[in-house]
Amino acid sequence: MATFATPDQLLVIIDPVARRTDGESVRIVKDVLSAGAASTKVCLPEDAEEFARVLARRGSRRPVVVGDDRALMRTVSLLHRQRELAGCVLSVVPVGTALGVAQALGVPTGAVAAARAVLDGSERRLDLLVDDSDGVVLGALRIPPLQFAPREGVAAPGGRPWLHSLVRTLVPSRPTPAASPPPGPSRLRVEVDGVTLVDLDQPVEGVSVTPCAAGVAEVVVRPVSVGAEALPLEARGRTVTVSGADFRYRADTAVAGPVRRRTWTVREGALGLVLPAGR
Repeated sequence: MATFATPDQLLVIIDPVARRTDGESVRIVKDVLSAGAASTKVCLPEDAEEFARVLARRGSRRPVVVGDDRALMRTVSLLHRQRELAGCVLSVVPVGTALGVAQALGVPTGAVAAARAVLDGSERRLDLLVDDSDGVVLGALRIPPLQFAPREGVAAPGGRPWLHSLVRTLVPSRPTPAASPPPGPSRLRVEVDGVTLVDLDQPVEGVSVTPCAAGVAEVVVRPVSVGAEALPLEARGRTVTVSGADFRYRADTAVAGPVRRRTWTVREGALGLVLPAGR
């Protein structure tokens, strides 16, 4: 663990979504960091491409990302793809509405507290999940039950009853479509370090994979209950492979897929994140 006893040179990258959603918090963060750091360079990228260029040209400055979970995940993914994550110490000041991932990692969600942690905090090395398509998971990976697409129908113009009546008059009537079935169980093979935890003959309601400690992930499979309640199946390991029918998965807050096979590997201490001292 490294401590930042002396304020260093910061590159403060303020995500455009943060500027639009909470300009007051952004102003407070800029004031706190400018007053406390030896040197602060503030960048205001307008889109994802400019964000990536600013990050790539950071030089020796420590990047400080001001934004929500999507900005944090974008930064970590960029550094990982550039193979610069191991040599970079990252700070984040959560600003926005989606802050659950940053909070779960131990970052304060208050603007002043998070900015003070940038200046006075300590570096913690955190484990990540990296998949075989170079995707990164900071917190939790979840595979929900299969989702069935709703049938086509005439969309109701919300909030305008008179327009809805007009549409019903002009559009030829057709039988009301049957209600879409609820999410159904998945049939997946889940392997942890090469050992099968659940196979295709056992339908499951969901799978979760979370980095826990010492370079391993905790895997929890929830089988479908038939009669008596089925207990979750749990295992720990460094690699997790899921295969079977096309499935989607949620990596932190992003949904990916469908895929038929994906392997995630724990990268121990891959992320250097500045957190409040003592966390």
